[in-house]
Formats: sequence, C-alpha cells, structure tokens
Amino acid sequence: MKQYFAKSFEEDFILKSLEEKRKIPFQSIQNILETKTIKPNTNSFGKKKRLACIFINKNYLKTYRSQGLIFQTKAKPVEIFPFDLALLTSSNKIIVQYYRIKNSLHEYYNRKLIEGFDSFRFKNIKKMISKIPSPKIAWKLVNSFRKEKGFESLSKQKYKLVEYNEVIFSKKVKIKPVAVFGYSKLSREIAKKCGLPHENSVKKFRSRLK
Repeated sequence: MKQYFAKSFEEDFILKSLEEKRKIPFQSIQNILETKTIKPNTNSFGKKKRLACIFINKNYLKTYRSQGLIFQTKAKPVEIFPFDLALLTSSNKIIVQYYRIKNSLHEYYNRKLIEGFDSFRFKNIKKMISKIPSPKIAWKLVNSFRKEKGFESLSKQKYKLVEYNEVIFSKKVKIKPVAVFGYSKLSREIAKKCGLPHENSVKKFRSRLK
C-alpha cells in the first residue's frame, strides 16, 4: 500500500512557529499547495526546528487537530515516534487540549525530554510498526517508561496523545497533495478551490482506500 502522511492545522489553516515567546504565522496551506512544499515550523523540547506530521496506518488514524492536509512524499523522515513527543517530557503536567497551552507554548515547549526518551525513536515506519503496532501497546510502554524514570502514570484523559504517531522531518519537504480533511466550511472551500478531494477525517480517507 502507498504511504500517506497528514499535517494538521489550526482552524485558519495557517501553520505557526514560535519566536521567543510569540507564536507567529509561518506558512499558509495556500502557499503549501502552490509550492508543493511544507517548511519545518516546530520549535520544542530542545530540538532543532522541524516538521512534525503523522503517517496514516490502520491503527493510527487520529490527528492532533481535526483539520489538515493529506499528502505523499519521497522524503525520508529523520525520526519517528509512536505517540506525541510531549509524553516523553520531564513533567507530570501534560496537557491534551491545545487551547489550554496556546498562550503559553514557549513554556510548554521548553520542557526537557526524559533521559532515555530515544528508546522510542525509530528510523523508519516499518520498524516502528513492527515493534509498536498500535496505540494500546504504545500506551502501556510509555507508562512503564515514565514510572521507571520516576514520573506519574498518565491518566486516561491523556490517551488521545498515543492515538497518533509523530513523524519528524528536519528539512522542507516536497509533497504531492492528496486531500484536505476537516469538518469546517473553510476546509471544504480550500479543497474545492485547489481541486483536491475533501474528507471529513483521516479515518474516512483511509476507509476509502480499501
């Protein structure tokens, strides 16, 4: 099966980036579709600026936000994690809902990663899926890891953060746009204007591939 990726966006379909304590507009979906390129926009956890997205798999069909772009690329990720990297930060206060951290991203994203976090880092998708094929397994493993390192077990409310994986690219990525997903009027308008199929969700998209 062909490999598909998804990049989620905020409601305005504009990627943001952090400059010191400020979140600023970085790249719009219109620019991405015109240039067929997504630029690295994420600054967090002491890592270099990177592009974070997900790969679509039968067991990983959720996204951090409910709208975005589905695409293909020949670029190779530099690393892959089976869940949101936030679960590997050295804090017991992990927030799931984006609206609760959007005004303090500089604090949330400045947290350090727990020593040994790279035991969850994979170099390619096949290896990750062979070892951690589902969110249920990822949930058990990350909880065991956190307890072993002296942190609290994650509450069930945090389970959303293992329902999607995190694929990391270190450079701008040339893409082939495949579809726009989301439930909003804007997502449908963007898809129509750019001549792309529209799907309500990544899960719906993958069901059509079958």
